[in-house]
Amino acid sequence: MAGRINEEDIALVRERSRIDDVVSPYVTLRRAGAGSLKGLCPFHDEKTPSFQVTPARGLYYCFGCGEGGDAISFLQKKENLSFVEAVERLADQFNVQLRYIDDGSRTAETGNRRRITEANRLAAEFYAHQLTSPDALVGRRFLDGRGFDRQAAEHFGIGFAPRGGRDLHAFLRQRGFRDDELVRAGLVRENGGWDFFQGRLLWPIRDAGGVVLGFGARRLFDDDRMPAKYLNTPETAVYKKSHVLYGLDLARQPIAKKSQAVVVEGYTDVMAAHLSGVDTAVASCGTAFGDDHARILQRLLGQTSATQGEVIFTFDGDAAGQAAALKVFKGDQNFITQTYVAVEPHGWDPCDLRINEGDAAVRELVGRRVPLYRFVMDNVIGEFDLDRADGRVAALRAAAPLVAAIRDRSLVAAYVHELAGLLGLDLEDVRREVARAERGGQGAQRQGGQRDGSGSVDVVTEPMVGQPGPAGGIPGETAVTPLLPLPDPRDPRLVVERGTVQLLVQVPWMFSPDWGGLEADDFAHPAYRRIAQTARLVFSMYGEPSGEVPDGFDPAAWIHLLREGCDDANAEQVLIALSVEPLLRDPDPLYADAYAARLQLQRVNEAIGALKGRMQRTNPIEQAEEHRRMFTDLLAWETARKDLQARSFAVPD
Repeated sequence: MAGRINEEDIALVRERSRIDDVVSPYVTLRRAGAGSLKGLCPFHDEKTPSFQVTPARGLYYCFGCGEGGDAISFLQKKENLSFVEAVERLADQFNVQLRYIDDGSRTAETGNRRRITEANRLAAEFYAHQLTSPDALVGRRFLDGRGFDRQAAEHFGIGFAPRGGRDLHAFLRQRGFRDDELVRAGLVRENGGWDFFQGRLLWPIRDAGGVVLGFGARRLFDDDRMPAKYLNTPETAVYKKSHVLYGLDLARQPIAKKSQAVVVEGYTDVMAAHLSGVDTAVASCGTAFGDDHARILQRLLGQTSATQGEVIFTFDGDAAGQAAALKVFKGDQNFITQTYVAVEPHGWDPCDLRINEGDAAVRELVGRRVPLYRFVMDNVIGEFDLDRADGRVAALRAAAPLVAAIRDRSLVAAYVHELAGLLGLDLEDVRREVARAERGGQGAQRQGGQRDGSGSVDVVTEPMVGQPGPAGGIPGETAVTPLLPLPDPRDPRLVVERGTVQLLVQVPWMFSPDWGGLEADDFAHPAYRRIAQTARLVFSMYGEPSGEVPDGFDPAAWIHLLREGCDDANAEQVLIALSVEPLLRDPDPLYADAYAARLQLQRVNEAIGALKGRMQRTNPIEQAEEHRRMFTDLLAWETARKDLQARSFAVPD
């Protein structure tokens, strides 16, 4: 990516992306009155429609499962896309040209992404067609030798780059692309207009939404001037090898559905895994699996608890595989799911395994996974001579921090016993060494993450919404502000409070200039209080309420500003629900004022009740002055109550 997307362009995407147009491909919508549409929720099973879309405000909300948001969040949720990917997808759909802000805080050249992705799309089609040409015979033989037929090649979009060196260049020039655009896309070399890939088998690398970002290419001919067996698209505005995973477009939905991701090492391994029934397989492209890749998978898996979901790495059992496992172990604080390793005893990768033993063997390989922690511990211990006393002690000292890193104390005890058995040492000696590692800070905290016996990580490097930070602020961990509690929409004590906030969200101009006398303390529930305060603050940009819709008022922009102002995910969800929930009747200033009065009346009644209680406990003779003062206050409260009762008659019970 070229950097952050310009905020004005994001706003324009929101403005142009009609929520009903975005939702309609997934949900059959029918009119439900009051400018809203209804359908069956795409996020949970239901027989009665509870999914509501309000085009005027650009929002959707399901009253069954509580999912809600705008066009961007809908696409994120439904297609497992990041925020940036969803914005880019909608920008392409609704013809918005995005600008990016680079690390130097300057606006990058506009239009690059769309031209690059369009050139890549056409290049992928060109390469796929070339795979059927006579020159591609060696490529087809390679695929056949790896167990892939024509149907498999078409499914994964495999192509062939002609050996001529200028074929793709000529093809794309005929379709209106300039040389500088093709160079920026990484399809053509800068000097001479030669195709970047020549005489190679190609795999298109797509993002989660299926957009072609670049290509991976395998050497086929001995006279290839590029000695590397595999060659990838150079880094462009859309392709960064540390941010892409091959097979993600095919695996994203199975990953979300099964809460599982399988990380393999190559393109053909991804193909073999998918064709064998392991449709959650992905691979890094031209670089080792890193932190950015981990964050992509964690987003697809969702911020679930450590006992749900799993990431399985396939490594060779040799030294290189062990080193790769150790690297992942050091970086898997990016996961809050459980991490595993699947090792093939013969050292075969999934593709070789499928060739030699069939599809079932690949599925069994994944099924035989072991916790990453246990795999690493076994390899650490295996480096020492356990036949010697000093070797056993050294192995204990190396493995103790791993055991100490386990947060689940019941699992710690189990692994202490296991480690003692593996090393042939006294149980108490092992327990003391693990305790020493804990006191030394080696186990309780490692790279900002705490672990359990399955290699799961409890704290991630980026804050998780709704997960409070550790008490006392442990160094290296990210403290996260707890979310506001969610109100129960059926709580009879909050009916008037909810109705008042609903009016503040949907028709704020209907209130009087002083907002009917409403104050923050009138709202008992913190989420309703937050929304009410935000509504009053944001509406100040239009002036004071007057009973009429203010000039330039845009309902969609208004809701967006409220969502940003809430600064709390739970309050935002309540806001979305209230913005699409039908009002009990057509609102007018009298109706809004009546709701404000009824809400204040609740607080006044509580104050009167409390004051009467204090008066009963106060001796009118011994505490005469205090008693008279409270009686005067009571008269004032009673006067206020009568006024509020008179104003609140319009609110239905």
